[in-house]
Amino acid sequence: MNRREFLALRADRALELNCERLYMRYVDSQVDGTTAQLFENLETSLSTVTVLHLTDSAWLNCDELKPVASLIDAFRSRGGHVRGPVASTI
Repeated sequence: MNRREFLALRADRALELNCERLYMRYVDSQVDGTTAQLFENLETSLSTVTVLHLTDSAWLNCDELKPVASLIDAFRSRGGHVRGPVASTI
């Protein structure tokens, strides 16, 4: 799998984020020292879309992905819309 495939399905300024894949990519980034780059890439991706579709969003509750909450908050403050089963609780 391409490292950027977890940020898939860009269409109509929307982004689908599979949170389980994001977690797996986070684990990989811990091994290769690219964690900061991972979150920077996510932030950049969120800056180019208006809708974020979350799948497997329960993964966002793990401590390792806590920084994603602030990225989503910033996305929302710019007028972005989050869709997903628990999107309103993040």
